[in-house]
Amino acid sequence: MTVLVDNYFQPGWRSRQIECAACQWRGDSARMSLEPHEDLSEYLCPRCEDILLIVRHPDLDQVRAAAAAGHPEALEQLALVEQFLQSRG
Repeated sequence: MTVLVDNYFQPGWRSRQIECAACQWRGDSARMSLEPHEDLSEYLCPRCEDILLIVRHPDLDQVRAAAAAGHPEALEQLALVEQFLQSRG
């Protein structure tokens, strides 16, 4: 069964052990094959390529909310976004 992560800043999704129902491979997202898309990323079983994990990319409001809550990665992302927006004038 595919695991869906709606909140990118949710702790633990990267290290969560997921078992592939098709081939019984087991591992975390670092050991899966990454297929990035515009609004989400799919993580595939490295053995049989079934989709095991779908992670929705955060929008700017979600990044700002997580940064305001002190999430370190959100703080980094927000700084990059703000720098980009300022450079566009």
